[in-house]
Amino acid sequence: MIAPLAISLGDPAGIGPEITAKAWAARTLHALPPFFAVGDIRSLAAVSNVPLIRIDSPEQAVDAFGDGLPVVSVPDSADITPGTPDSDGARCALDSLELAVGLARSGAAGALVTGPVSKSQLYAIGFRHPGQTEFVAERCGVASENAVMMLAGPTLRVVPITTHVALSAVSSLLSVELVAARARATARGLTRNFGIEHPRLALAGFNPHAGEAGAMGCEEIDILEPAVAILRDEGIDIIGPLPADTMFHPRARARFDAALCCYHDQALVPLKTLHFDEGVNITLGLPIVRTSPDHGTAFPIAGRNAAEAGAMIAAVRMAASAAERRARSSQ
Repeated sequence: MIAPLAISLGDPAGIGPEITAKAWAARTLHALPPFFAVGDIRSLAAVSNVPLIRIDSPEQAVDAFGDGLPVVSVPDSADITPGTPDSDGARCALDSLELAVGLARSGAAGALVTGPVSKSQLYAIGFRHPGQTEFVAERCGVASENAVMMLAGPTLRVVPITTHVALSAVSSLLSVELVAARARATARGLTRNFGIEHPRLALAGFNPHAGEAGAMGCEEIDILEPAVAILRDEGIDIIGPLPADTMFHPRARARFDAALCCYHDQALVPLKTLHFDEGVNITLGLPIVRTSPDHGTAFPIAGRNAAEAGAMIAAVRMAASAAERRARSSQ
């Protein structure tokens, strides 16, 4: 049996506390394993009536889980108003993330699930990482190019090769080495976290119609095709580059276990269209299991009991499944 999972609550003014509380309330319905929240306990009390139990260490979460939501509470910061982010909330979110990562790295937590944060608020207090994925990777001692963000739903898994960058910068950031590194990490992650022994990958083209043999751009010829050739020589089952506009209908999705896409929206638009309320962000290439709901802080609806907890529930279930599979494979 794995250790209880740690959920960092994210920005206390966002919907992270609400969906965590709702996930605990639905624990029996969805057969969720024991987990505990890491964050300001007042942010949970402000948006939910579920019983809250302060714990001092993760091992106490197992006994407490049936009676209330266990919480490792970070030091109280300032007043919390759902829907109104501020710098104190951003510091609370960062402290919660730091603590939860440490618990997962030490093995005290079986996996890490991260609640949504506000990047703009974090940047304002000096956060220098593109997002939580890169922060967690650094804390785990993993190079950023080896930590891969995969978005996963019931019928589709996608990996953006470049992530939170301007679209105008994507072409200059793509390289044969980067595409190959992302594909290798994806293949390993599919085996390690999902139990897929022989992963099948598909690579989306950068340009419309995958460049039309150079008529609409040369990124496919100069970067993507050489990367695919290298990966095939290494024994990785990968097809592409393929026109992105024909990759995501049901028959096409049946051909691959994960799609690698050149930029953020090329990957996330189909995933969120198909699985908006159950999409999960899982980081591949880490020594720990880390997942996250694939949505943001949703400040406009925070505190209104309007947030759907489906993605948080899916993130908890995926984290537990991956952690259990890793534990079995190490025996």
